[in-house]
Amino acid sequence: MVCAVGSEVKTFRIEGLALFSPDRVRLWQKFSLEVRALSREEALEKVYSLMGSKHKLKRKHIKILNVVEISPEEARRKIIRELAKLEGWYS
Repeated sequence: MVCAVGSEVKTFRIEGLALFSPDRVRLWQKFSLEVRALSREEALEKVYSLMGSKHKLKRKHIKILNVVEISPEEARRKIIRELAKLEGWYS
């Protein structure tokens, strides 16, 4: 998929650790998210935003371990695979 500005939207799998209950038992839990973004930096910002809004986490409670660009077919979430197939709405 290509945006109007000529940049290609890519799919990223981001893995890391998050401190979901910093006030109680301090336990870092693994997480893995797949996001679509134009760049690696934009994908990281998206993950920080999602984790902060869904789980009320601060950036210091999120540790990114791995960022990998994957093909849309490798995505585990169906919505990510379906979004990759969309085209033509902006033309």
